[in-house]
Amino acid sequence: MRQFSLPPLLEPLSSGGLADSVYDVAARYPGLPQLSRRDPADPEQWHTVTARAFRDEVMALAKGLLVNGIGFGDRVALMARTRYEWTQFSYALWSIGAQVVPVYPTSSAEQVRWILTHSQVTAVVVEFEENAMTVGAACADLPGLRHIWQLDDGCVARITAEGRRVPDEAVHRMRWTVEPGSIAVIAYTSGTTGRSKGCVITHANLAAECDTLVTSFHSVFAEPGEQPSVLAFLPLSHIYGLMVQVSCLRGGVTLGHQPDIAPAALLPALASFRPTFLLAVPYIFEKIYEGARRNAERSGRARLFERATDVARSYAEAVERRGLGQGHGPGLMLRTAHAAFEHLVYARIRAVFGGQVRYAVSGGSPLRRDLALLFAGAGITVYDGYGLTETSGAVTAQPIDRPRHGTVGRPLPGAAVTIARDGEVWVRGDTVFAGYLGDPAATQAVLTPDGWLATGDLGRLDEDGYLIITGRKKDIIITSGGKSVGPQLLEERLRAHPLISQVVMVGDNRPYVAALITLDPEALLHWRHLQGDPTAAGSDTLTRTRAAAVAAIDAGVRAEIQRAVSTANTAVSRAESIRAFRILPAQFTVADGLLTPSLKLRRRAIVRAYAAEIDALYAAGEARELRDRDPRRDGNAS
Repeated sequence: MRQFSLPPLLEPLSSGGLADSVYDVAARYPGLPQLSRRDPADPEQWHTVTARAFRDEVMALAKGLLVNGIGFGDRVALMARTRYEWTQFSYALWSIGAQVVPVYPTSSAEQVRWILTHSQVTAVVVEFEENAMTVGAACADLPGLRHIWQLDDGCVARITAEGRRVPDEAVHRMRWTVEPGSIAVIAYTSGTTGRSKGCVITHANLAAECDTLVTSFHSVFAEPGEQPSVLAFLPLSHIYGLMVQVSCLRGGVTLGHQPDIAPAALLPALASFRPTFLLAVPYIFEKIYEGARRNAERSGRARLFERATDVARSYAEAVERRGLGQGHGPGLMLRTAHAAFEHLVYARIRAVFGGQVRYAVSGGSPLRRDLALLFAGAGITVYDGYGLTETSGAVTAQPIDRPRHGTVGRPLPGAAVTIARDGEVWVRGDTVFAGYLGDPAATQAVLTPDGWLATGDLGRLDEDGYLIITGRKKDIIITSGGKSVGPQLLEERLRAHPLISQVVMVGDNRPYVAALITLDPEALLHWRHLQGDPTAAGSDTLTRTRAAAVAAIDAGVRAEIQRAVSTANTAVSRAESIRAFRILPAQFTVADGLLTPSLKLRRRAIVRAYAAEIDALYAAGEARELRDRDPRRDGNAS
């Protein structure tokens, strides 16, 4: 199949903008639990914020912004983690027709300078003093910058107090001038292949995106009669996180905020907030699975856990086939085995998410089929989706009644997907952005006159219109022999190994493909403990870091990784296989510029940073040594 589309569920936004929903919901359902805010004195306690109370907060903040000279069309950068005030500011800005410019708080000074100068912001809201200092360093290039407001310095209360004498009508007059085609957000791309570009997202774009998602998934947000709730922990500076926020506010879903995505901070927040629905990235599902597996191994229940996960996947596959009209569902023996593991294993996995989640969405990158099947079999159906900053979020998603795990679903209602002759995925619909800010050439390069967006991703549509992403055009490796190799398949298979955290395949203009591999420090200590190493008992950060560094020269670890590489290579031809690898002493991070804030690999930056290690992999005679080596006897491939 080369093209697939679905008709829209809803009419496009005909008037007004995103802020209108806050005022409309408050007028119709003033007591609706619109948000839930953590008690600063007791992080395990959450306090309800009604629709009326949130509207009043937004109105008061919007009046203060007017007093401070922020008006229609002004751009204000929000540089903070996912927290309550981010949502307050975004809706206050939209209430007066201003434009939001999200900035990751982890961005480097150079990245911050580029975004702020390119978008020519009028004001910046930061979280901490260090963020304010980063912004201050760029002030010389920002003659129009009038304010730097700091959240942890009480700026919300001060701005609100400054606007107390402004009549509500002043805000309403500004709000009523906002049209669907007005700019709501200038969202900058991750910049995986170069300097980030500012995507112009309109109010109509985000409304179409979020209203379609809410309508499509409404039946699985919560059990019947239960108030749906979502804990937002993805960065609101990313279009995915912003989509979550707007969907909740437009869909009557109670929204909570969690600023730290690290499992040690996120899991307690999920336990106390107890969401009914989850929106996450594959990283979250991977970490939760790996943590459950390690806990089972520590308690001597590894074989039980392995059997339970096998049953869960088989059970989910049978359910999937039935939903697709290809089978009758799980048989008696499989249902019996599945029921036996319900309280022993599956209920414990669900408890990690707070105990109420039965359905979830994964985005940002494709979720492995085996993980999706495992969670579905454990009682949490994960609907995978696909989108870009340029599409205001998701453009495809699994149908709720017919998920096909291992794909990113079908086009959402109102969207269309086609596969170009070279295999590139093209999309079209009301969510497609208006173009790149100040860059007509870049806009013309990706948008056709009839509205198709060239995504840069490679993929295919199956016979039922489900999209399978196979790679990224710019990631294709071309060896010196002219062989084109897509890295996604092997990288994904390798990352499924418990020890492996990240993989970057290299080989452009080289005789064969090689890989840079980083290890998960916690998994490495656990693996060594299982191998009988008495020094692996420590679990502090320093111990984990040292363990990862030592692993780069540890023959036993290298042998284990060599086995993983050899197993992964069975999926491809020899010309496409990994012929050499290097275990690096530390993981790629956002701080060192090797990951985007959305945790995607900056491949070009990684290749530059590890040029010496890559050269060593291609030293004379190394390929012949690898060919002659028996990986069952010797794992010294790095």
